[in-house]
Amino acid sequence: MISFIMRRLLATIPVLAMVAVIVFAMLRLTPGDPAAIIAGDSATPAQLEQIRHAMGLDQPVYLQLFLWLGQLLRGDLGVSLLSGASVTSMIADRAGPSIALTLCTILVSVAIALPLGIVAAWRQGKLLDRAVMAGSVLGFSVPVFVIGYVLILVFAVDLRWLPIQGYRPLSDGLLPFARSLALPTLALSTVYIALIARITRTSLIEVMAEDYIRTARSKGLREVGVLLGHALRNASVPIVTVIGIGIAMLLGGVVVTESVFNFPGVGRLVVDAVLSRDYPVIQALILLFALIYVLINLAIDILYTVLDPRIRY
Repeated sequence: MISFIMRRLLATIPVLAMVAVIVFAMLRLTPGDPAAIIAGDSATPAQLEQIRHAMGLDQPVYLQLFLWLGQLLRGDLGVSLLSGASVTSMIADRAGPSIALTLCTILVSVAIALPLGIVAAWRQGKLLDRAVMAGSVLGFSVPVFVIGYVLILVFAVDLRWLPIQGYRPLSDGLLPFARSLALPTLALSTVYIALIARITRTSLIEVMAEDYIRTARSKGLREVGVLLGHALRNASVPIVTVIGIGIAMLLGGVVVTESVFNFPGVGRLVVDAVLSRDYPVIQALILLFALIYVLINLAIDILYTVLDPRIRY
């Protein structure tokens, strides 16, 4: 197991290197000039050249790439072109709200979706099953930002139960913290509840048709024991897969959700950096997202071997 993990970790190095080069090239090819954004509309060509020289943007692209890769090898993510602040400190300041939102979304999605999927498989073809599947289709079909605006309209504007935007840290108290996370969590978890519930139902229905399930029933086991003790464990591999994929997809959903709710997290930092052409911040964030994605896939592979030892061989 240790050698397996080490091989997978070593395999992430060329993946991240390729991502770094591709991201660097794509950013340099996109239209827009950070110097023009900093200087404003009234800047003269001489002022723009002076700003580009100060930023190092007047150097050849390959030289900028080598300098940036050298910084990465030293653990230095660089400094923001606009604020001059360390990119590492900027990400660290925004990481707390995003981590809180992601963890809450995962917990809410799994806690709601797994029981829904199990009940839908148990009542296959019945009204409850059809209601769960209809809700899943609706969850897939409606974009996250639309759900977010509807939640704001209902719970923040009309009912005034929850704040419209912003974030309150846990240090301000549990209730303000939970209230600030409620709407973004609900908006972001809708699609993942639909995804996990649907895969859970499908996997359980396939497993429930196996011979060992009929044997367990013939021994007089209760249906709940058959579902949870036999079927769910053997259907867990595809369920774990879709949960892991959902966590990886959260990286994109967080960007949209944080923009809708003016949430001061990493997703909002991505939007701000893209709009201002802040190359070091964009490059560092995309590399961070790629690393998280790779680590999530590694964790899923390790869980496979725990849930189904046959995968090890």
